[in-house]
Amino acid sequence: MQDRYAGDIGDYVKLALLRTLSSGRALGVAWYLYPDEGHNGDGRHTRYLQQPEKWRALDPELFDALARVVDAGRSVKAIEASGLMSATYHGAPLTSGSLPWQRRSGWRAAWFESLQSAMQSADIVFADPDNGLVDDDPRRRGKSKFGKQIPVAEALALAHGRSAVIYHHNTRRAGGHDAEVDHWLQQLGPHTLAVRATSHSCRTFFVLNPDAEIQERASRFCNQWSKHGVRLHC
Repeated sequence: MQDRYAGDIGDYVKLALLRTLSSGRALGVAWYLYPDEGHNGDGRHTRYLQQPEKWRALDPELFDALARVVDAGRSVKAIEASGLMSATYHGAPLTSGSLPWQRRSGWRAAWFESLQSAMQSADIVFADPDNGLVDDDPRRRGKSKFGKQIPVAEALALAHGRSAVIYHHNTRRAGGHDAEVDHWLQQLGPHTLAVRATSHSCRTFFVLNPDAEIQERASRFCNQWSKHGVRLHC
């Protein structure tokens, strides 16, 4: 996540999904906050807010709140302050890329330990890495852009003994998006489902360890949003 994305169409989908899945649960939100980048036009997808006839009925309260976030200055803090979700938030930024490469792995381990500590009381956790899932190759941990990713080991650790929702931005992986989602489902284990969202760009939300209620809620959410590019991956 980057502050400049706050309130875009991706936020509308993911926060609506979280509000559906976490109702009545102790929600933890791990922003995986990465410093804003200005080299591209990502995060400009806010035109949906000018199309209330198409989008607002899906979650009117959220739609109106995100319109205020966009108007007032986009940031994860603004989303937290909106009061849309009763959650424990972890927003310590992932700034290890500014360190010498030899120190980055240890810095990330300490950062993740603080995240785990913050999420202790949560029984469902959402992780929002800028790019999404990667494998556990230790060489990645010295890369300057590793802060934009979540390795499988961290995803599984966040889901230990509870449900977790992991954001993944689909890539140009060989075989296409269906094969990519299948790959990560295999890595995350059999008790995982995938919610696909394809409006404006292709995203997948991997739901680890869903109980029967969360499975039913995910299915209901996909049905409600089906005309807006959202579906369960089968």
